[in-house]
Amino acid sequence: MIDQLVAFDKELFLYLNGLGNVYWDAFWLTYTTKVFWIPLYALLAYWMYKKLNTRMFILTLLVIVLMISFTDQVTNLFKHTVQRLRPCHEDGVSEFMRLVRATCGGQYGYFSGHASNSMAVAIFVGSMLRSRFKYLIHILIFWSIVMGYSRIYVGAHYPLDVVSGLIFGALSGYAFYRLDKYLHSKFILA
Repeated sequence: MIDQLVAFDKELFLYLNGLGNVYWDAFWLTYTTKVFWIPLYALLAYWMYKKLNTRMFILTLLVIVLMISFTDQVTNLFKHTVQRLRPCHEDGVSEFMRLVRATCGGQYGYFSGHASNSMAVAIFVGSMLRSRFKYLIHILIFWSIVMGYSRIYVGAHYPLDVVSGLIFGALSGYAFYRLDKYLHSKFILA
């Protein structure tokens, strides 16, 4: 069963990665670059600031830093425990794939940190701002899923790496959103 899933994952990766072409490479390389999204993060932070008082905003930023650190560390723990090679490091795959990035990246890829972190942010911020922006959570979830696809496109991750990262990120984002709400209720009552 596991062997069949892994074989299917490799086939799906080669298919999706093979859909790319030189005309779209620059777009996907830009999309997958974290620094490119700083204006979005700044806008989301501004909206959160407008919703909260300064003290609560600082508390929320600390929770977000904790969430990203937690999500990143668990992702790294999985990568070094599972030790599933990235497609660009795996014989039988690397010869047939398109590596769009200049480098292959770390040796292990299960699961995707880009997918987990972006989905954690999407769920956390989308949930927090849901009352002000009805569809923001849907837009952010879509943004995160496309971020996951960008990792397949550039040759960094298998689809299962991405899906697992998205699921973990959603769980992490929701858990830290609940923690943030709890802390806010404690500070309001204090």
